[in-house]
Amino acid sequence: MTFQNELINWYLINKRDLPWRHTNDAYTIWLSEVILQQTRVEQGLPYFNRFLENFPTVADFASATEAKVLKLWQGLGYYSRGRNMHATAQIVVKDYDGIFPNLHDELIKLKGIGEYTAAAISSFSSGEARAVVDGNVFRVLSRFYGLATPINSPAGKKEFYALANDLLYKEDPALYNQAIMEFGAMQCKPKSPNCGICPVNQSCYAFNHGQVNVLPVKIRKAEQKHRYINYFVCFEDEKVLIRERQAGDIWQHLYDFPSLETTEEYKWSDSLLIDRVKTVFGSKADFTFISAKKHILTHQIIHVQFFALKNYIFNFNKQKELNWVSLSKLDELPQPKVIHDFVLEYFYKDKME
Repeated sequence: MTFQNELINWYLINKRDLPWRHTNDAYTIWLSEVILQQTRVEQGLPYFNRFLENFPTVADFASATEAKVLKLWQGLGYYSRGRNMHATAQIVVKDYDGIFPNLHDELIKLKGIGEYTAAAISSFSSGEARAVVDGNVFRVLSRFYGLATPINSPAGKKEFYALANDLLYKEDPALYNQAIMEFGAMQCKPKSPNCGICPVNQSCYAFNHGQVNVLPVKIRKAEQKHRYINYFVCFEDEKVLIRERQAGDIWQHLYDFPSLETTEEYKWSDSLLIDRVKTVFGSKADFTFISAKKHILTHQIIHVQFFALKNYIFNFNKQKELNWVSLSKLDELPQPKVIHDFVLEYFYKDKME
């Protein structure tokens, strides 16, 4: 038990004071776990606070509109997880009388809750003896035990989960799970860990064999796809033309501007882009370049250009998702981060300076 005891002792001295560590409420812990799968603690804490403030109970979450949920989720990415949370809240109200489950076998049935999340919630809320294995745990175990099986392979996951469950401190699984996760986040960091002051460095395989920067091993993902989206901003009478993105692509049910996607990046003066614009927006359409951005997703790199559009013709009967909205209304609607950032820079520039 030396390894486990060392981590627990380190944790009791170095742990961060985080709000979800002061409760065993399964709903609150669920909120924190799903949000922190998306981002680091520092960035995720404001999101956690906003969600808990807007939805203090699972019933409040269930009764919210999807648009409000996605607006609060805005900026985290993987919007399907926000939608899954909404669906889960509704299931809990309907099938569990509004009492969020706190045992693994019930949690794993809920939408968007996988093995890691079910183990975390059950461990932290009910003390169930389930090993939690996240990226931090993979890294600590790989380095300490010298495991080179890729952590994102089926064989790797099986090997690491088996080891994690063997190591689980059964007398207080929640404490041990928190300890090893926090140790990975703060001490055994992905880059430049301070191995010189690590309490387990004498027994750490990676430290003693010069493998700290090699472990853990991951199989390289497929190369990211590049996409080129040209947005056209139409602004009249203090209103802007927006559209709701439909199912079947990124940013489902989020709001952006009318757009044209091309196979490569074109400057506003390129004849091919001019022809496309006039075909869609009418022969008298006039557009000027505003700005360009690059937005990186897990599997895609989105190259975005924004243009101001005037003298256009648009067939609204064929584009039912298009609507004119005020800027105040747009602020209430969920938007992809690249759109949200543009709106702040373009429409609120004077207020920001």
